[in-house]
Amino acid sequence: MSKREATIQRKTAETEIKLTVVIDGEGLFDIETGLGFFDHMLCQIARHGVFDISLKAKGDLHVDAHHTVEDVGIALGEAFAKALGDKSGIVRSGSANFPLDEALGFAAVDLGGRPYTVLDLNILGREMGGFPSDLLNHFLESFANSMRANFYIKSISGVNDHHKAEACFKALARALDSATTYDDRRAGIVPSTKGSLDQ
Repeated sequence: MSKREATIQRKTAETEIKLTVVIDGEGLFDIETGLGFFDHMLCQIARHGVFDISLKAKGDLHVDAHHTVEDVGIALGEAFAKALGDKSGIVRSGSANFPLDEALGFAAVDLGGRPYTVLDLNILGREMGGFPSDLLNHFLESFANSMRANFYIKSISGVNDHHKAEACFKALARALDSATTYDDRRAGIVPSTKGSLDQ
């Protein structure tokens, strides 16, 4: 099986993004968005999903973080979708729990071509490290929609917002790792009774 990877370049009046994702990676990352807390969350996806992610994003942060976060989510979803191709041979779905101190995050994903998100991160504060907490949901929605995936992500317990968010992102990474895993028993077979995951 050839290495599954993709590079996406996205340029608008609001953002400029260059992104490479290697599905069969080592958990390596080189991520710069200008948003420290957001970078920290994206690094969790790489390290705990064992994906290699190289991301350079320049956005209109003088306005706010919204466009950068949204467009990174779109680009990341496009890169995963492109790298996975027709998805033949993959497991397709996965789920994981991930604890972080007092917090416990849960994520389930389905790469079945039907974008949908159910999110309950239970973030109570207004921001983390200067990052607006509501943008985590917006990123995850943009990521799932662009990837044409179903994300169900829930903070099961926790007190600290940083811990709750990080536990959820680590759980998402582990669930994506499971879903994108290549299964020799499914070689050449698209994991759907419809015969396609693009419709």
